[in-house]
Amino acid sequence: MKGFADLIDAFAPADGPPPTSLTGFIKWSLSGSWRVMSVSLLTGVAQGVAEVAGAFMLGWVIDDALASDPTHYFAEKWPILLAMAAFFVVLRPVVMGLNAAMTALTIGANLLPLVLSRIHRHTMGQALSFFEDDFAGRISQKQMQVSRAVTDVAMELVNVVSFSLATLAAAFALFGSIDWRLVLALAIWLVVYVFFIRHYLPRIREFSKARAATRAVVTGQVVDTITNIATVKLFARAGREDQAAIDAMQTFRITSIDFGKISTWFRFNLMTLAGFLPVLMIGGSLWIWTKGTASAGDIAMAGLISTRISQMTGWVSFTAIGIFSNIGEIEDGVKTLTVPHLIQDSASAKKIVRAKGDIRFQDVWFNYGKAGSGALNGFSLHVTPGEKVGLVGRSGAGKSTAAAVLLRLYDVADGQIFLDGTDIQDIPQDSLRNQIAMVRQETAMFNRSARDNILYGNPDAGDEAMIAAAIRAEAHDFIIGLKDFKGRTGYEAHLGERGVKLSGGQRQRIALARAILKDAPIMVLDEATSALDSEVEASIQDALTHEMQGRTVIAIAHRLSTIAAMDRIVVMENGRVAEEGSHTLLLAKGGLYAGFWSRQSGGFIGADAAE
Repeated sequence: MKGFADLIDAFAPADGPPPTSLTGFIKWSLSGSWRVMSVSLLTGVAQGVAEVAGAFMLGWVIDDALASDPTHYFAEKWPILLAMAAFFVVLRPVVMGLNAAMTALTIGANLLPLVLSRIHRHTMGQALSFFEDDFAGRISQKQMQVSRAVTDVAMELVNVVSFSLATLAAAFALFGSIDWRLVLALAIWLVVYVFFIRHYLPRIREFSKARAATRAVVTGQVVDTITNIATVKLFARAGREDQAAIDAMQTFRITSIDFGKISTWFRFNLMTLAGFLPVLMIGGSLWIWTKGTASAGDIAMAGLISTRISQMTGWVSFTAIGIFSNIGEIEDGVKTLTVPHLIQDSASAKKIVRAKGDIRFQDVWFNYGKAGSGALNGFSLHVTPGEKVGLVGRSGAGKSTAAAVLLRLYDVADGQIFLDGTDIQDIPQDSLRNQIAMVRQETAMFNRSARDNILYGNPDAGDEAMIAAAIRAEAHDFIIGLKDFKGRTGYEAHLGERGVKLSGGQRQRIALARAILKDAPIMVLDEATSALDSEVEASIQDALTHEMQGRTVIAIAHRLSTIAAMDRIVVMENGRVAEEGSHTLLLAKGGLYAGFWSRQSGGFIGADAAE
């Protein structure tokens, strides 16, 4: 059985980005599995032929029995009867079992992870703005929705459609052996059936697409509320969030009712149409029998096959609804998931082994896609290898934006950024980011163990290096006291979604440990100690001073005391450099920095600091 499950590589990468067309997207999703699916298709065909062959054998036995002497029948016919028994007991079950194995083990077990891994891989390559412009829950819902829908469409087409088409083709051949008028009757019924399908299924597809879109909105709304549950409770807005969820659910309910109506009428009318087939075929074969050109066995065959096709029609109608519903869901999801990557590696991009740390911003412009003045307006700055530079300025001056474009979380609108003389657009994104250890003010934790969160900085580091990094970040003492709801303790304790079980200061210390463990040649600290109390911060500053040795450092801070000892302080205003120099030099200059310093309360830049 395991051999069937290994016929498709469930995690094979796709060839290029996903196309935006429905057909192109499905081909992209399933590429690499078509040959195996063709084999599965043949097993479905064999199963359909086996169904008709069984009816043929039944009709032959009836006719042969009526024409034979009962006293010698078994003695004369036992080889044929034994062969027929072998067909029903051995061959037919083997064909059905093979088809079931191909459907359940080969296709069912592999296509969902194949499609989902490809969609997820493409989504992971999106620019940060892609995730900022949408709900995390909605994106994940779309990934699962489309992956499941593509898998279901492939399975149903391979299994049900191949079986039903093979059954119909064999039925035409069998009816042709009885009388051409039965073939004509079946053909007329089939034409009506096809026109009926063509009328209903496109409508089902559209209603399904609408239902899928509203379902994704419900998921996004619920996930957004749960993700921000602390804010909901602090502002006593549970009722408001409940109403927003109900409004989204009500819209989903309406689209579900519309889909249910069209589906109900489709199935009812189709089953009525299916009921005409046995009447036509049995009645027709009886009429032909009265004319002396059909046998009792022919009547039995016609009745058995037409009844089977009629029953199959209900199965096919249910499957057709599923296929077109899934196609609607795929079309809805494709709009979200096939967006081209805004930030891409150039074909000539070359990896860096370890950077020296020379950083140059050259007349950089960036505006987050908004009209008017941007976050960076002609920003230029040169940081030499091993230099420690502090960036200060009012909120919105462009400090964090400068760090973000350095890491290529966004691409600049104009200008260039160089690392060791190479434009960062000519460096693969992962290679570039491997050179930079960054700690942000808003530190995000995975809902994994403390060990996993720290080792994220260097998964190949051992426990000894991990614990040493935690000690230097003043995190070890509180980590060994952690305990989660499953009883896991210390470094094995899970931190909760986004590290919700930790204080802001504890999250920052784990983030610092992660950055220390990364051991990158460049460090970017964006308010890295803002959530720490003065005593812990002083201790960590000593550790950071040691970690900064031999590295290029860009530190962003509102608390000026944390960057006063930097080699150089750069004051930003309106997205460009306004002042730069040492702490002492800038104080003596009496400009923006001196104003910030004199107006600080508790070491922070005042929002209303005068120029």
